[in-house]
Parts: sequence; C-alpha cells; structure tokens
Amino acid sequence: MTIRIGNAPCSWGVEFAGDPRNPPWRQVLADCAQAGYDGIELGPIGYMPEDPALLGDALAELRLSLIGGVVFRPFHDPAAWEELLDAARRTCMALVAHGAQHLVLIDSISSRRAPTAGRAADAVQMDAAEWAAFRDRIAQVARMGTEEFGLTVGIHAHAAGFMDFEPELERLLDEVDARILKICLDTGHHSYAGFDPVAFMRRHIDRVSYMHFKDIDPAVKARAIAASTGFYDACGQGIFCNLGQGDVDFPAVRQILIDAGYAGWCTVEQDCDPLLAVRPADDAGRNRDYLASIGF
Repeated sequence: MTIRIGNAPCSWGVEFAGDPRNPPWRQVLADCAQAGYDGIELGPIGYMPEDPALLGDALAELRLSLIGGVVFRPFHDPAAWEELLDAARRTCMALVAHGAQHLVLIDSISSRRAPTAGRAADAVQMDAAEWAAFRDRIAQVARMGTEEFGLTVGIHAHAAGFMDFEPELERLLDEVDARILKICLDTGHHSYAGFDPVAFMRRHIDRVSYMHFKDIDPAVKARAIAASTGFYDACGQGIFCNLGQGDVDFPAVRQILIDAGYAGWCTVEQDCDPLLAVRPADDAGRNRDYLASIGF
C-alpha cells in the first residue's frame, strides 16, 4: 500500500499565522517526527519560514516531507480578494520550493453561517450572483495552482463557511472543471455537516486527490449543533476527538482507498484550542498508533 501518513500544524492549535498562542514551528516539526509521521503540512502561510533554506534544513534534519498547504480564507467575501490572492500565491511558492504537491482551498468561517454549522436545512444560502462570484474566485485560485505552479488543488468543505454542506460541494464539483479542482476530503468536517463521509467517498473517489483524517465526537457534535456553538468553542469542547473514538468509520475509509488504488498522502488534522490542548504531541502519537493498528 503506497499511502503515507502526515500531520498538520492545526493539530497543535495553529489556525492563524499571527496568533500569539501558537507553539514554535520547530517544536511542531519535532513533535510530528517523534510521533512517527512521514510529513507535515505548511500551516497558514507565514507560520513556518518562507525562506526555503531555513524550512528546508529543518525538514531534512527531521526527515519530514512537506505535503501541502491550505488557503483558509474568506472566498465568500469579495472585499478580502486581494489579500486572499496574495496568500494563495505565497502558499503556492512555498509548496513548490519544497516539492509539496497539495494546495487545499477552504472557505473560512462566515458570521452568516456560523450559527447553523451542522444544520444544512437552516443555513443561509447565497443568491445566484453571489454564488457565481464565489465559485469563480475558487476556480481562479485553483487554475493558478494547477496551471501556473503545477500543484494538485483540492476543495475542502469546512464547518461554518459557505462550502460546508454536501449539496453545495456537489454543486461546485459540477460547475468547476475536474482538471483544475479535485477534492480534499476531510472526514470530520463531512460528519460535522451531517453527512456520511464514507458514502461520499464511494461516489467521488475518482476525484479525491487528498485526505484529511479527522474524527468527531457525536455527543459533543450534537450539543454544539443544538446550542449553535461557535466552531472554535466546539474545538475547545473536544468536538474533534482522537481517531477511532468518534463516528467516522476509518476501516471503511481505508478499504475504499485500497480498492481505488489510492497512492498518496492522508493527513491527520485534529483541530484544537492551543491553550486547552493538554499535550497535542501525545494526541498525535495516539492517532498515529491508531492508524497503524488498522493497517495504515
């Protein structure tokens, strides 16, 4: 089986580059390597050094590959477009410098969507013009990543953004050329949205280019949805539990990947609050051990 397992800085609570609560980037790299992972994601652009020599030396020392990077920005907000485009280009440049392959696009949290995370029927929808502009912004960054930088670009559904629920993800996939936009399937976010990630994988495995492994505690999820809990508050409450302890069927996920001949990276992402997480490195080790126990 040619599947490699990585981790990401968000498992240490790193969501935004300038957050003073972030742990040092070298510590995250060292923890990741010690826990037995083969690679790591870049994290938000600006968190790890953009000097290729500095980051490259650290990766080489720890025998880690750089897997990819995430553009977690408000694609839904036209006023943020120039900043988003700059972050996307810088991310692409960083990935190419280290031979990474995966550019992941995520519409970040919207105040219009946050109260209805996990409740598709109640969520506000974009009108036709807003959707078209939103879709085209995603497509433009996807085309830049693929055609200008030679990366594989995947769309990633995320709780509390405008690319959250399965119907809108299906719509985007129908409207954007598969040659420039694949799927980065996050098992936990798919479950958070109220849908079955395993069933979605079976339908779309040919377009899945990259996987994010995340599990979700069904009891915490139910409480968060009922109370309209904010995404980061839900993270602090432990909505994303250790792999194998939630409602995602990882043995089934593994079998689908094997049957499809999937060859590439699967990256653990256990989003957490950096101040409330007691020991992210321990969770990283437990998650790696669990995946090994089911054949990854």
